[in-house]
Amino acid sequence: MEKYVQPTDNEKSRVLELTVKDCRQISSLALELLRMGNYLRYEVHNCDVQSDRSYFYSRDLFPLAYAEVKTTKTGLEYTLLDDVRSIDYRVPELRVMRLDVGVAKRELIPGFEDPIAEIRLQMNNHETVAIDYGDEATKLLQLVYAVREYDPDFIVTSSGDSFLFPYLIQRASANDVLDQFILSRDPKSFNRKSTSVGHTYFSYGHTFYRAGTVRLYGRIHVDESNTFIVKESGFDGFIEIARTCRVPLHTAARFSIGSSMSSIQFYQALKDDRLLPRNKKIPEAFKSAQDLLVGDRGGFIFEPRLGVHDSIGELDFSSMYPSLMKKYNISAETVLCKCCPDSDNRIPDLGYHICKKRVGMVPKTVDLALTKRLTYKRLRDEAMDKRQRQIYDRRQTALKWILVTCFGYLGFSNSKFGTVDGHIGVCAFARDNFLKAAHLAEAQGFEVVHGIVDSLWLKKPDAALEDYQELCSHITEEIGIPINFEGHYKWIMFLPSRLHSHVSVLNRYLGVMDSGKIKVRGLEVRKRDTPRYIYNAQTDMINTLAEAANTAELYRQTPEAIKVLRTYRQLLLDGDVPLSDLMISKHMSKEPRRYRQQVSQVIVAQQLARHGLEVQAGTHTEFVFTNAAHRCYDLRVKASQLIEKGTNPDTRKYLMLLYSSAANLLSFAGYTPQSVYDAVRGQQQRSLFG
Repeated sequence: MEKYVQPTDNEKSRVLELTVKDCRQISSLALELLRMGNYLRYEVHNCDVQSDRSYFYSRDLFPLAYAEVKTTKTGLEYTLLDDVRSIDYRVPELRVMRLDVGVAKRELIPGFEDPIAEIRLQMNNHETVAIDYGDEATKLLQLVYAVREYDPDFIVTSSGDSFLFPYLIQRASANDVLDQFILSRDPKSFNRKSTSVGHTYFSYGHTFYRAGTVRLYGRIHVDESNTFIVKESGFDGFIEIARTCRVPLHTAARFSIGSSMSSIQFYQALKDDRLLPRNKKIPEAFKSAQDLLVGDRGGFIFEPRLGVHDSIGELDFSSMYPSLMKKYNISAETVLCKCCPDSDNRIPDLGYHICKKRVGMVPKTVDLALTKRLTYKRLRDEAMDKRQRQIYDRRQTALKWILVTCFGYLGFSNSKFGTVDGHIGVCAFARDNFLKAAHLAEAQGFEVVHGIVDSLWLKKPDAALEDYQELCSHITEEIGIPINFEGHYKWIMFLPSRLHSHVSVLNRYLGVMDSGKIKVRGLEVRKRDTPRYIYNAQTDMINTLAEAANTAELYRQTPEAIKVLRTYRQLLLDGDVPLSDLMISKHMSKEPRRYRQQVSQVIVAQQLARHGLEVQAGTHTEFVFTNAAHRCYDLRVKASQLIEKGTNPDTRKYLMLLYSSAANLLSFAGYTPQSVYDAVRGQQQRSLFG
């Protein structure tokens, strides 16, 4: 047969297709073929596509697709009645069961040797049923019976992959009922190999840990602590990703967004008769130091004007980078193609030409997600029914994450259709179009107060909302990329650097729109390691400031925000803040032993290790400050799993965090942590921070 072998090929080549009886042998067969040719003679393609995805691709199927199925003498025949591009598709009535287990802990941290105290089940968010009678074997078999009777499509857990299911499997084995412990629809029992091993990986400068998975057959196990997409967009977004990317539901729940994008690309490649190379062979074009200096500059930024501004409008490009990839046909095989050296479609600054004879793989795949997301956003805004509006919003949110990551995936070294030159090119086109948009705004009398990559904050005396809308239409028409009017701010403050009060920070601001919507970036309420106590305090202070209609009122509201702070201070001093609200979560960026300093997360990891619990790189540790300044490291913090009755927080440390968060918020009025402390006490005191 003939196929396009490499992404850059314009003509098909003869290839040999091998069909295997057991798809599990494909990887070993590929390696054997490569060895036969000393890794030089033969090229192996399509060897790393998972069998379930390959089945979907070759038959043009996807999860939860509607089909008409007939039974014939030779098996089943089906006619697809659905389309992956469909917007108003029907989702079957799905039964969802939540599963939780109470452990009769012998020590502070539950272990696999601890017996089951109770098993809790909740069906479709109705009343919870507890299995808490009989011995362990009885409880486990009652769980099997309940699952068989309720017959759920989804079983939802928390830490099901990392603890709950491995624990239940261990308890079933210890009680000699492992062969009867069947939770799948298929009559397949668990065994000691039913759980896969977790792994640590590195992405976008951060270390992450993904637990191994526990799979059910005929049902879908969703672990809420091991899924990004369900957290961000709920079940509606999760199903949208599975359909659009043609990925099995179990896999989609645990897929990285980059992997979702690659699945769309793989499908498109197979439909275009293009093979998927085992290793990418498209090198980066040579660049001189001058080329790198000129070309590799990221997005464009207008430095924000410090202080508080009244009557500001915000304009945002809708999915700017994916739109640029589509508009300018940026893909690995189109940038610096061999067929169009004289193309007038060229990357700014570097002058690299882009193919004009064929549409690239990346623009083709981006188009599907872009088109569907824009439609979902429109339907969301038009929907009158609250539930329908929620569905559309969750679906567009899920697709947003695919579009957000497609730019980074374009420059990813393992992306089969990625290209560093294309990645640089997207940034160049973004800078060019962003500056054009700013100049178009200035030509209509608007002043640029701040701009960052794909968002502009504009000001114009006496400008009406219609003026901003007309500007958006004008920019969209001139540039060819949709830009939206995000909203009009009553006031917005661009906050200074913590270290240099006269220096602005690119992404640190607080604003209140005419609609009452509050937009915050760079403050504690947006950070993952902020304890709930600090989060609640800063949120209430922000809500107090948000009552102001303009800058003058904002300054008059500052004393009211200080009153809120006093209330939270007193709650802590009175011991009325639960320890759960003081928990701090810190990311473990590497193995604990590789840290040189005894930072809080390392101390926590050492505490847990003494209790037999290993902390992996890429995970998060939770702890409470107990005596942050103590000379003995181990007494400074306590791991959340080790907290017991009598554990007391370090009040001084949490007050320092409280005052620092308040100072960050009130820095527009010149506050520092020390001046916040003085204001709360109502008089000058000795320094809390000295």
